[in-house]
Amino acid sequence: MILEFSIPIVPSFLKVDFSDLPALLAAFSMGPLAGALVELIKNLLHLPFTQSTGVGELANFLLGSAFVIPAGIVYQRIKSRKGALIGALTGMALAGAVSFPVNLWITYPFYTVFIPMESIIEAYHVLFPPIDTLPKALLFVNVPFTVLKEAVNVIITFLIYKKISPLLKGKTK
Repeated sequence: MILEFSIPIVPSFLKVDFSDLPALLAAFSMGPLAGALVELIKNLLHLPFTQSTGVGELANFLLGSAFVIPAGIVYQRIKSRKGALIGALTGMALAGAVSFPVNLWITYPFYTVFIPMESIIEAYHVLFPPIDTLPKALLFVNVPFTVLKEAVNVIITFLIYKKISPLLKGKTK
C-alpha cells in the first residue's frame, strides 16, 4: 500500500496499488479467510502512514475482502484455472459493487470533514463533465476504477501463481 500511485486521468485521491495481490495469492493457496486476514494485516500495517485516520484503510479492507473472499471460496470448490478465473471475476464484480456503498456512506462523508463535497465533485467533473453528484462520480469513476484495479491484480496473479504456489503451500522440490 505504501507503493501507490495516481493515474493522471482520474482524481488524484484515487490511487493504484498492488496490495490486494498478496491477499489474492493467500486466498487461492490457503483459503478465503487467509486472504481476508492478509487484507486486515496490510491495512493495520498501513495505519501509521495514513492521512485518513483509518477510514481509507477501513474502506480498503472492505473492498479487498469483497474481492478475495469470493475468489477464494470459488477456487476452493473448483480447483482449476477456470475456477480461479471465475472466482477472481466474481470477486472483481463484488468489489466494484461494494465500492459504491462503502464510498457513499463511509469514505466520502469522512473526507468532507476536510474537503468540501463541491471540491470532490469538481475533481470528478473535470474528468467527466456530466458528473454533478457523488453517486454519479462513484458509479462512473470509482466502480470501474475498482474493477480495473482488481483486474490488474488478477492478471499478475495468473502470471505468477503457478510458479510460486509450491512456496505458498509449503511444498518445495
